[in-house]
Amino acid sequence: MTSLSTRTFDLPPTHAHKADPARIAADERHFARIADRIAGQIAELDSRLDAERRAPGGRGQQALDRDLRIHHLSARLRALRRFGADACLGRIVPADGGDPVYVGRFGLTDDDGRRLLLDWRTPAAEPYFAATGANPLGLASRRRYRWAGGRVRDYWDELLDADAPGDALALDDESAFIASLGTERSGRMRDVLGTIQADQDAIIRADSRGALVVDGGPGTGKTVVALHRAAYLLHADPRLGAGRGGVLFVGPSPSYLAYVADVLPSLGEEGVQTCTLRELVAEGADAVGERDADAARLKASARMIDAIEPAVAFYEEPPTHALEVETPWGDLWLAPGDWAEAFASPEPGTPHNEARDQVWETLVEILADRLDDDEVSVDELRRALARNTSLARTFTRAWPLVEASLLVADLWSVPAYLRRCAPWLAPDEVAALQRTDASEWTSADLPLLDAARRRLGDPRASRRRRERETTLAAEREAMSQTIERLIAAGDDILSWLDGDDLRNSLVDDAVLPADDPDRLAGPFAHVIVDEAQELTDAEWRMLIARCPSRSITVVGDRAQARHGFAESWEERLRRVGLPDASVATLRVNYRTPAEVMAEAEPVIRRAIPDANVPTSVRSTGVPVRRVARAELGSVLERWLATHEGVACVIGDASLSVDSVAGGTGRVRSLSPVEAKGLEFDLVALVEPDAFGDGIEGAVDRYVAMTRATQELVVVDD
Repeated sequence: MTSLSTRTFDLPPTHAHKADPARIAADERHFARIADRIAGQIAELDSRLDAERRAPGGRGQQALDRDLRIHHLSARLRALRRFGADACLGRIVPADGGDPVYVGRFGLTDDDGRRLLLDWRTPAAEPYFAATGANPLGLASRRRYRWAGGRVRDYWDELLDADAPGDALALDDESAFIASLGTERSGRMRDVLGTIQADQDAIIRADSRGALVVDGGPGTGKTVVALHRAAYLLHADPRLGAGRGGVLFVGPSPSYLAYVADVLPSLGEEGVQTCTLRELVAEGADAVGERDADAARLKASARMIDAIEPAVAFYEEPPTHALEVETPWGDLWLAPGDWAEAFASPEPGTPHNEARDQVWETLVEILADRLDDDEVSVDELRRALARNTSLARTFTRAWPLVEASLLVADLWSVPAYLRRCAPWLAPDEVAALQRTDASEWTSADLPLLDAARRRLGDPRASRRRRERETTLAAEREAMSQTIERLIAAGDDILSWLDGDDLRNSLVDDAVLPADDPDRLAGPFAHVIVDEAQELTDAEWRMLIARCPSRSITVVGDRAQARHGFAESWEERLRRVGLPDASVATLRVNYRTPAEVMAEAEPVIRRAIPDANVPTSVRSTGVPVRRVARAELGSVLERWLATHEGVACVIGDASLSVDSVAGGTGRVRSLSPVEAKGLEFDLVALVEPDAFGDGIEGAVDRYVAMTRATQELVVVDD
């Protein structure tokens, strides 16, 4: 039998009642208007973008404004080209008899200003997600569409007001919605905006002030909420917009970020910075796991970060002896008090390496005040002092440029230095932190490296600043000579202008060396961190340092913390510097079938009795199977032959997935840690008892089991 197709709807024969023109004709007409308007806007924006690119670039603010216009036009074009009529998520019908309102990924109006799509992030669209039968929020009904390949493959209607007419609705309660939750997965997180539920939407739209914890077990949509919250806040919260810091999204692993990579662009947001914790620090790319449990425990403490300040202060101690400074205009003296005054001159909070120039300038000013010759300029004295070997050597020894990596390496290789900087450590703890190769970085070192780099600043900043000053001086001199030649040639107009103003205005700042800013250094207006239950106190310091406003969304599940999480979220966050956190709990499992959760719940309850185990809303009718190790290959081959989704083998690092999947990429082999945050149609769990005892083993088994969206197979010897 063929499907029941129109221009936009492509419904299967089993949905013949939904193909009734009385139910879909109005939608067809509206979708046609949406598609036509999008095509028209694409042509219009293409023309505007081409004109902007052909226009002169300008200088300064003019150039910046042009670049911003090109950026906004390009982003809008990408969003429009990504979607046609399938930008529409659904429609809501007001209970007062008003016209249906179509909710979309972005807002859209026709040439006459009539609304074709209401942006899902606007307050007016909130009832589409939040309305329920118990609280219809002024709606008579709601319709959600399921799109594939630019066609509507299914839709489901909900009657929210019992007194409203439902003749034109295909009422099937939530059966279509529940069925959509069980559709097969691919290598990327599928689009779920159209199925956001009321409990999830309330969290997405929550105020950005302070810290908000999204606590939920497997399958509750925590990651969905986190990603959609990023898109919503950027659109709706003026405190987070362009020029105010933006949003940083931190995920647990590169595979996780690859899995969710399409979500934010599909929501029209391309400005969110995404990374893992390791990517916040340059050394993270090559860092290995901390092999020594005692060293890992010590470095996980936020108190260890406190050792960085005295470690830097060691390199900011003023000389305690006087120094005779020879100059062409006479010998001058720097007394210990002069050194102390200069070393105290930088503004509080100035990074060590950047403050060095300020200290030097103060020394220059002190010595300039002692010159008897009024005809000597400060610039002349500065140049003379720069050539004074004795002064330069003493200054460099007292306030050297310091690399963060070398400073932290010294802590792990010089016991006396570590004792000085962390006097609270016991002798055996100091010994536990020492290692032969101090610069063989571990993941536990990263928070200290990050703190050191923030406190020290860039040791190359001073050199770049001098290069800029030298380049600008040369540019001004060249421009000055040009102006003088023009005046000498009889250009009277130039002689009327202020020479300094003209010279400075004509200097081309394009000749200056370009900085390469660290886009992950912050500050950010808002930070969202997923799988936050795994963060150590020291790692929390890394994130909070990037978000001075403490506007943070914390996403996690205490029951999935491999190293235990005995305290409450409020207690944990208060300890790390977020004292006023609120907690929103998700308790409905939309992903994991009831059959799988029935097996997984006892696993985690034995280790964590108060675990937030969510209730599954769907059942597949497929029981959890147990097979022998020798059967694993045939299980996978049969499944691949009869399904189109993605499978994962968890717990067998030796498995060659290509030999099973034929290079299709439909089978992955991961550890429980690598699988965290991901989901697969079939999970084959290999020898789960070998994952270990205690909380860590229980959490690994629980996480691995709950990655399954269709079927779980347990493989034992």
